Amino acid sequence: MLVNLHARTIRGAEVVIDSGKITEIRENEHQYGDAGYDRYLLPGYVDAHVHVESSMLVPSEFARMAVVHGSVGTVSDPHEIANVLGIAGVRYMLENAALVPFKFNFGAPSCVPATSFETAGAVVTAADIRELFEKDGLKYLSEMMNFPGVLFRDEEVMEKIRIAHELKKPVDGHAPGLRADKAQSYIEAGISTDHECFTLEEALEKVGFGMKILIREGSAAKNYTALESLISSHPALTMFCSDDKHPNDLAVSHIDEVVRRSVALGHDVFDVLRCASVNPVEHYGLEIGLLRQGDWADFIVVDNLRDFRTLHTYINGVCVAQHGKTLIARQEAGLLNNFACSPKNAEDFRCAVRSESASIRVIEALDGQLITNEIHCSARIIAGAIESDAERDILKMTVVNRYANTPPAVCFIKNFGLKRGAIASCVGHDSHNIIAVGTSDTALTAAVNAIIAAQGGICVVDDAETAKEMEIDVLPLPVAGIMTNADGYAVGEAYSRLDAKAKALGTRLGAPFMTLSFMALLVIPDLKLSDKGLFSGAQFAFTPLVVEA
Repeated sequence: MLVNLHARTIRGAEVVIDSGKITEIRENEHQYGDAGYDRYLLPGYVDAHVHVESSMLVPSEFARMAVVHGSVGTVSDPHEIANVLGIAGVRYMLENAALVPFKFNFGAPSCVPATSFETAGAVVTAADIRELFEKDGLKYLSEMMNFPGVLFRDEEVMEKIRIAHELKKPVDGHAPGLRADKAQSYIEAGISTDHECFTLEEALEKVGFGMKILIREGSAAKNYTALESLISSHPALTMFCSDDKHPNDLAVSHIDEVVRRSVALGHDVFDVLRCASVNPVEHYGLEIGLLRQGDWADFIVVDNLRDFRTLHTYINGVCVAQHGKTLIARQEAGLLNNFACSPKNAEDFRCAVRSESASIRVIEALDGQLITNEIHCSARIIAGAIESDAERDILKMTVVNRYANTPPAVCFIKNFGLKRGAIASCVGHDSHNIIAVGTSDTALTAAVNAIIAAQGGICVVDDAETAKEMEIDVLPLPVAGIMTNADGYAVGEAYSRLDAKAKALGTRLGAPFMTLSFMALLVIPDLKLSDKGLFSGAQFAFTPLVVEA
């Protein structure tokens, strides 16, 4: 049975393919539910906004795993590697992606560095944006995170948007919590999408101003429950995206999981599948087929329209996955990096304070959200320094500049819940400096130094009293310090091992490493930490750790 999303019909059909394209569709008299017609052809799914780097896999490995779940393409923002390596990093992604048949569609990163309040490894200018469009064929201007720059019509920011409009490229948005006149002003600058809405009211307001909304359901940020009613109320203006997907999650599902949930909740199957395929293809002008004569033969075969279990995935008429197994061969991927800092010692993380009692600003992390709160707590002070307080779950967090030897920045965070040890990562959005949280300076130092020794990775340090020595487990990420060229399924297993070890230390966060990676993301309010210090997203300025009396 062929599911025709444009005609909104489900009928028996034979699809004829030649040279990768659909040359003819021969419909027959069979209807939905007829005996013997228990396989369904659908357009392949498209992730409408994803940072492939956050899977910790190079694009070719991401593709091998995604096709198993019926994904045939992505709208990919290479913002993460661009913050480490600039346009050389973007070109690395393009070259590696070209090794596989999967349809990656990369954008030109609009905000590198994301802000001037952090240290990144590179700068992408307006001239670079033009070069990426004209020379490298990038499809769109990636999420414009610098919403203050848009609101105040910053010259460099507006020049990047102007270039995109001149070359007829869509401009993606990023405006969490922006409402009313500010949201309207942001959208009127020519920005067409947003994947950062975390309430339905915010999304509907932005829709009213002419914006399209991407419902995000990733490894850390999960906005589906809040926004899923848009599938039925505004099916032409809604898309699905993951934004960030860790490898163990990608091994289980991708956009197919959102499709299943949506149909189970009672949303019309045609509307759901439109959000999963037609809308991103049409909005971005992607060369991805939608099961029409003359289209590229990009489609999937599923067992039914409830479970949507992918039996086969076809790209350009070639079967790339069948019955849960990828048919895309592994590709060799080169290594490149940008890492230039030396090991630290425990004294580097000491947080001296003059007072014997002090109130401090603490980041309140929220499970399943990228936003945080600023709360004020009394500090635990020992020998003139503020220390982690595991009993009250107020733990020391640090961001260490990976590009130069500078003093680490230190603050405190709540809701990580570690009772011992530390966790650390070099996946620290957006500049990808080292970020770590721990119950002691000793454990924190060990975790940070393990990342430095590996030149990038994620790490768990267990300093249990019963152990003879610290147990340190590292997953190395040798590509830009944020990805690996290893087998994706093996990486997923290694990540699951570290995730389990982190949870054994006491954290109850669903995705502790993913949550940790966003605690340095200054463009998401409210309180975050960069390598330069504690930052208030509400004020868009640095703020002191100690609260003035």
